Amino acid sequence: MFSLARFPHLAALLDRLLIVGLLGAVLVAPVAADAPVVPEPPQLEAGGYVLMDFASGKVLVELNADERLAPASLTKIMTAYVVFGELAAGHLALTDDVLISEKAWRTGGSKMFVEVGKRVGVEDLLQGMIVQSGNDASVALAEHIAGSESAFADMMNAAAARLGMTGSHFTNAPGLPDPLHYSTPRDIAILARAMIRDFPDYYGWYSQEEFTYNDIRQYNRNTLLRQDPSVDGVKTGHTEEAGYCLVASAKRDAQRMISVVMKTGSTKARARDSLALLNYGFRFYETIELFPANKPVENLRVWKGETKTLPVGPATDLSISIPRGSYENVVTRLEAAADITAPIGQGERVGDIVVSLNDEELQRVPLVALETIPLGGLLRRATDIVLLWFQ
Repeated sequence: MFSLARFPHLAALLDRLLIVGLLGAVLVAPVAADAPVVPEPPQLEAGGYVLMDFASGKVLVELNADERLAPASLTKIMTAYVVFGELAAGHLALTDDVLISEKAWRTGGSKMFVEVGKRVGVEDLLQGMIVQSGNDASVALAEHIAGSESAFADMMNAAAARLGMTGSHFTNAPGLPDPLHYSTPRDIAILARAMIRDFPDYYGWYSQEEFTYNDIRQYNRNTLLRQDPSVDGVKTGHTEEAGYCLVASAKRDAQRMISVVMKTGSTKARARDSLALLNYGFRFYETIELFPANKPVENLRVWKGETKTLPVGPATDLSISIPRGSYENVVTRLEAAADITAPIGQGERVGDIVVSLNDEELQRVPLVALETIPLGGLLRRATDIVLLWFQ
């Protein structure tokens, strides 16, 4: 059962909820409060970076966020995302054996050290790719799933398009240098957020500090796992062109942040820059859960339906990331369609939920019907037609 006690800010927010019809509005001013002072973010040496709040998806800090850069082994986040999707769809099982091709065995760079002609389980290959950053494991998985690495790259690009990664294009599974293989700090943050959100059962592998295969123990290259207990992922990358890259995610209490740094000069620099971003985000921003998915925030008038009211709410969890201490200046309004008329299907969009802070729009998400409202009887329809004349 839904309870306001689970969302301590929600009761206060509902008191300030504004309902706005498309034909007019009645506005109630929020409680005024002094805006908190947020200092300038740290200046980093990385060629491009992003700090994103996980729950809201809001980018808090950015530099060259949309510049196309070589992602190196950050690519393997997308490789894993596609593999996890195949597992979720039932097209693949962790216990499946994969025949290692000569191409996979010969792939240069970091290795899990699989042997050509041997069969290796999908679960071992995933851990070898995630923990050991095995290029050989990445190619083996790609070939097993799609028949060829180029066909798997098509799957990667299709997934990128679905996620809204507009600045990315992939040509191979490990992230080897290629002029047509690129991504952006913003796109990588979008991908990391999707990974954590969509596949929480598999995300735990990203905090694994070591993995042994074929009697060879290798350690996770993400040194933040050993420096900060709140960090639980995600992936490192390095080539001469890409420099040293790191996607890090940390959770402190109920708040999660994702940092992406690309094109730094050393392993120490990528760890230092990542930690600087994460500390800045946790120190100066808070994440507020406003409305849970598929829970009513209001009941709107429906015309010509079996019932007169329609419960509405967001289809996905609605959270915001705001400077600490600024919650009193948050205003939420419903921009509802005028004269909502049956029949209405569950999930049908009937407006927007708009969240603003100090008159600046923070979030806009669809407001959807939470129930199906069939067309009412003849008398109800006739009555509402008359009433609508006087609207």
